[in-house]
Amino acid sequence: MSHRSTSPVVLEPEYIEGFRQIFEEKIVFNKTLGLKLTQVSPDGVVARIDMKPELVGHFAYYRVHGGVISAVLDAIGSAAVMAAMAAKHMDEPPAKRLERFTKLGTIDLRVDYLRPGIGEYFTITANALRVGSRVGSSRMEFCGPDGTLMSTGAAAYIVS
Repeated sequence: MSHRSTSPVVLEPEYIEGFRQIFEEKIVFNKTLGLKLTQVSPDGVVARIDMKPELVGHFAYYRVHGGVISAVLDAIGSAAVMAAMAAKHMDEPPAKRLERFTKLGTIDLRVDYLRPGIGEYFTITANALRVGSRVGSSRMEFCGPDGTLMSTGAAAYIVS
């Protein structure tokens, strides 16, 4: 019985910086939401949004709008797929791997709202489940400041 030793793929700082610029600056809606990436690796992506008045969905309870939750889950799910795809194509220069963002699009998105989104900030995590030559899929979580799971998501993305 043979065991293959696989060392984890590490994405270059140049790629991570380009990734961050695309997600936080060039995708204007993400910028409007205040979406900030805190971790990017082939194993998963973590982001944060701070609560602000523009994100309120229920004025009496100051809870985040369901559309905001859906949008950030979708964004981070696609980010996880892109990071996993980048790891599959380490033979390409970082700029070429970043170009792959232009071909990515959401095919299907499911969101389950489990608890009201109330808090000063929220943490969103995603892991790619599979990335093929045409389609990638991911699972996502939206949590409150204390780590309470508030919403989950699952999505499929076209990647070519």
